[in-house]
Amino acid sequence: MQKPSVAELRPVVHPAGVKDRRSGEHWAGRLYMREISLRVDRHLVNTRVTPNQLTYLMTVAGVLAAPALLVPGIAGAVLGAIAVQLYLLLDCVDGEIARWKKQYSMSGVYLDRVGAYLCDAAVLVGLGLRAADLWGDGGADWLWAFLGTLAALGAVLIKAETDLVGVARHQNGMPPVKEAAAEPRSSGMALARKAAAALQFHRLILGIEASLLIVLLAILDQARGDLFFTRLGTAVLAGIALLQTLLHLVSILASSRLR
Repeated sequence: MQKPSVAELRPVVHPAGVKDRRSGEHWAGRLYMREISLRVDRHLVNTRVTPNQLTYLMTVAGVLAAPALLVPGIAGAVLGAIAVQLYLLLDCVDGEIARWKKQYSMSGVYLDRVGAYLCDAAVLVGLGLRAADLWGDGGADWLWAFLGTLAALGAVLIKAETDLVGVARHQNGMPPVKEAAAEPRSSGMALARKAAAALQFHRLILGIEASLLIVLLAILDQARGDLFFTRLGTAVLAGIALLQTLLHLVSILASSRLR
C-alpha cells in the first residue's frame, strides 16, 4: 500500500485548532515537532502499530530520561534531552495516528496523561540524583536527590490540580470547564496570573524545558569543574515547584472552574 504524502496527512492529522490549543499543545510541538512527526506518520499509518502502543513507547522514552541523566558529564545531560525529545515526538505521533486511523479511546487519553506525569517526574528526579553525584569519590549527597524528588512531586501535583478540576466537576454533574472559567474573578489575581504567564518561570519544571536547562547546567559545570550549577539548578527548580504548586492551587480556587 502506498504511503500517504505529508500534504495528504496534514489536513487529517492536524485539523483546525490542534496546534493552537491554549493548554493542550506544547510550544515545541507547534514550533518544530509537529513537522517532524508528519514524516514519521507516513511510515506508520499503513502498519499494525496502534496509537496506544505508541503512547506506551512514549512513556518509556520519557522515563528513560532519569537513568540517562545519571551518566556523568555533558553526555548524560544530552542523552536525557534526547530521551525527552523522543517522548515529545511520540506524543505528537500517537494522536496523529489515532486521527488518521480513527482509533480513539479513553484509555489512550488516560495513558497520555500518565506519560506526561512520568516524564516530568523522571527528568526532575534524574536531575536530583545527578546533583547528588552518585559516582563521586566522597559518596552521594542525598540532600540534592531529595530536592530533585521534591521538584518532581511539585510538577506532578500541579498537573493533578488541573486534572482534579475535571474530576470535581464530573462528580457534581457539571460540564467540562471552559477556558473563560480559568480567568480569576478578582482583578488583583488576574494581574498576578498575567505576570506569571509573562515570566513563564513555571515552565522550567516541565520535562522538556528542564531537560534543556540541564544541558546548559552541564556545560557550565564542565567549565567550572564541579556540580555547582547543577546543584544550584536543582535547588531553584525545587523552589519553583513548591511555589507554583501553591500559586496554581490558589489560582484554581480564585477562578470559576469549580463553580
